[in-house]
Parts: sequence; C-alpha cells; structure tokens
Amino acid sequence: MRENKTIGGIIVAAGKTKDARDPNPLLKMGSITVVKRIVLTFQQANISPIVVITGDKAEEIEHDLADYGVIFLRNKEYDISRKFDSAKIGLDFIQNKCDQVIFTPVTTSMFTPQTLQKMKECDKKLILPFCHGKSGHPLLLSCELIPSILAYGGDMGMQGAIQTLEKYRLDVEDEGILRDMDNTHRLNQLIKKHNQQILHPFVRVSIENESLFFNSRTKLLLILIQDTHSVRSACRHIALSYSKAWNMINQLEQELGYAVVERKHGGSKGGKTYLTRKGAQFLEKFQQFEEEVRQYAKNEFNRCFIHNTLL
Repeated sequence: MRENKTIGGIIVAAGKTKDARDPNPLLKMGSITVVKRIVLTFQQANISPIVVITGDKAEEIEHDLADYGVIFLRNKEYDISRKFDSAKIGLDFIQNKCDQVIFTPVTTSMFTPQTLQKMKECDKKLILPFCHGKSGHPLLLSCELIPSILAYGGDMGMQGAIQTLEKYRLDVEDEGILRDMDNTHRLNQLIKKHNQQILHPFVRVSIENESLFFNSRTKLLLILIQDTHSVRSACRHIALSYSKAWNMINQLEQELGYAVVERKHGGSKGGKTYLTRKGAQFLEKFQQFEEEVRQYAKNEFNRCFIHNTLL
C-alpha cells in the first residue's frame, strides 16, 4: 500500500422518496441540500474521488451537484432493491481507484471534516465512529476488505457484511455521526456549528485563452475515459451528453495542438477509447497543479482569516 493513502468517498442516495417522511437527498438543510452538505464535508477533508449512488430523483441530484466534481452511478433497480445493493454498486466501482473509502448513507449528513480527518489518521482497516457510546456514520474501509463485503449475500445489509471483520472503535465528540434525517429539529440546531466546520475557500481551476477549454469537468471526463475506455460510459457517470463530451475533447485537442484521446476499433463488442501518452501526461500535470493551487489557497485562507479570527 502507498505511504500516502488515497481515500475515496461513497454516498448512497438512491432510495425512493414516496412522501415527506422518507429520506430525501434534496431536502434543504440550511440553504443547501443534505447530499451537497456531505459532498462539501468530504471535499473539506480531501476525499477524492467522491461517488454518489442515485436512484429516485437521479437527474435532480445530478443537477444539484453538477459543478462539484462528483461521479454519479445509478441504481436502476432502486425501487425494488435494498440500500446495501446501492452500496455494492459504489464499492465495486471504487475498489481499484483508491486505498481506502469513506462510506455513508445520505441520511447522515452532519458529521464534521474533523471526524473524517481523525478517521484518516488511524492506521486501521475498518473504523466505526462512536459518540456517547453509540456507533454512527460514516465508516472507513480499507479497499482490501471490499471483495469480502461484496461477497456477502445475507439480509443484514452493511452491518451483516462487516459483522465478522475486525473493527476499530473511534470515539469522537461529533453528534453529527448519530443524526439522521428523521430528527430534522436537532439537525437544524447543528447547522450553524456545521457551517463553521465546512467553511473553506472554494477554488475552481481552469485553463483558458480567448475562451475556457479545460476545467474540473473536462478533467473528470478524461479520468473516466482513462478508467472505462469509453466516452459514452464516462458521460453517464458525470451527467454529460455524448455530443457535448466530444465537443469538449475536440476543443481541448485544438487548443493543445495534439491528440488527447485515441479510438481503437474492436470487433462485435465495439471499439474503445484511450488517453494518448501526451493526454495522460497533461491530465497528470493538471491534477498536480490543481492540488498545489488548492493547498496554497487553503493555507492562505487559514493564515488571513482563521488564524486572525476574522471569520
């Protein structure tokens, strides 16, 4: 395993919303939706990639998070499947993309970035957070454990899948790990404190000359092409039309002056699309540049505002 562990995130937001009592990812908690609140918390803790499993209201959720650099996976059978089936979709997708994964249902949205940071600092394969003697969400899983979790066929969901695995109890002073969406009164009381926890500079990095030709959305498109070898599949994961994706690729190649992707024609199963060597190098350098810019912005933000108690 790499010395600096990469940590992805999974948010299960695929349940069917039949009435006001059902968990609704688009419920406003403060001025933002609960699913966006979790994404912002993940981003504050440098969790990437972030995968959101959708089902009911999929298009509305994709629209709500369109500018936040997340990957969408749809559970097409959300209305007849269990929550754990949606979890499996996310775990199967992410298992080879990072070392560890933070997992949470959308029903738990008020845990803090500080709790995530404490979990990240523990050198354990399976971490359960506890507050006031009660366990909650999110969970941290080593991706080494994912195959055994995917193999679970019982009816106890994630709880059953991890029942026989060695667990580490992490005690935190974070009531947000316990609060689900059926206690909106208490959640509303926690909003002001949570907003302070997720306070951060939001930096969008792009490259442009007369017009913008590369940004976080184009970056995510290339990452997914690199992973799936399919432009069409990549589009489905980021709610992007196929024609728009090719327009973005063509514009990028025109501005750079070299090919970024190459198509290889196949047999009965069709062809595949790959990043060229230069395309892969460009993507890697942009990701390094983006991370350095964001880290600088975060450090300067803390120096100017947080350390001087101006916010």
